Amino acid sequence: MKLPRLSPRQTPYVLLLPFVLLFIVFGLFPLAFSLFLAFQTWEPTSGLGAMSFVGADNFLFALQDEWFWKSLKNTGWLALVSGVPQHLVALPLAAFIHASFKRLRNGVVGAYFMPYITSTVAIAILFSSLFSTDYGLINVGLQLLRELPLIGVLVPAQTVDWLNDPDYIKPAIATLVFWRYVGFNVVLYLAAMQTIPRDLYEAARMDGAGRLQQFFYITLPSLKPMIYFGVTLSVVGGLQLFEEAFILTQGRGGSDQAGMTTAVYLYRMAFDFNDFGAASAMSWLLFIVVGLLTWLTNRAFRPSKA
Repeated sequence: MKLPRLSPRQTPYVLLLPFVLLFIVFGLFPLAFSLFLAFQTWEPTSGLGAMSFVGADNFLFALQDEWFWKSLKNTGWLALVSGVPQHLVALPLAAFIHASFKRLRNGVVGAYFMPYITSTVAIAILFSSLFSTDYGLINVGLQLLRELPLIGVLVPAQTVDWLNDPDYIKPAIATLVFWRYVGFNVVLYLAAMQTIPRDLYEAARMDGAGRLQQFFYITLPSLKPMIYFGVTLSVVGGLQLFEEAFILTQGRGGSDQAGMTTAVYLYRMAFDFNDFGAASAMSWLLFIVVGLLTWLTNRAFRPSKA
C-alpha cells in the first residue's frame, strides 16, 4: 500500500504531531488535572466519583497550615545556603581551570561534573554514611580537629547527630546539594568563558592589567547572561528540592520537620495523608512563589538604564 504524499505545508505539522501528542498526555493534561484537583477534595482509593468541589478551601487550608509555612522556610533556607556558595565557588574555580589547564581541562571538568550526572539516590546514600553519628567520616574528621590547639575551640565538643538533630540536618542537606551542583555551574561558566574573545585579554595585558583586574573588568561583565541563567536555575531547582531531603530524612522531614522541604511535604500530603486536593493547591502556591522569585531575579539582572 502506497502512503499518500505530503505537501510541503503539511509536512511540518505531521512531524510535530508526535511531540504535541506526548506533550498533551504527559505535560498539559497533568497540569490541567492538578489545577482541577486544587479545587476538589479527593481520596484516590475511593475512585474518581468521590471527588467533591470545595472551591478555594484547599488554598485557605494551605495558607493556614503551619507545616506548609515551615516547609517553605526550610526550602528557602536550603536554596539560599546551598545556592549562593555554588556560584561564589564556581565562578573563580571556572576562571582558574580556564587559565591553568589546557590539555587536561576536559578531564578536570568531567571530574567536577560527575556528581551532577550521578544517581541522586546513590549520592544521598553515600552522604548518609558520611553523616553517620557513630562511624561517619565527617564526625571522625571533627574528632581530629578537636585535638588541634586553636581550631579545636571552634568544633562542637560532642559527636554531632547530623541527620537527627534539628540544628544540623539542614546544613547536612545543604552540603549535599552544594557538592552535587557546584560542578554543573563550573561547566556553565567555563563554557561561557571560552566564548570571550582573547583580544580583550591581550589588550588588557598590554595596558598593564593583572589577572584580578581582567577577571573583574572583562570576565565578570561578559559572564552576566550566563550568571543570570545559572542563578535562575538555582532558584527554580532550590525551591523544588526533593530527592536529597527525602532520602536523608527517610521521607519524614527529620526531627521537628527541620529538613522537610515543600516538595517533600507535598508528597506526604498526597501519599501519606491521601489529600490530593490540598497537595495540588500547595503545588500551585509553590509555583507562584517560584514565578515571583524568577521575576525578581530577572529584575535584578536587567541592564540598568543610563
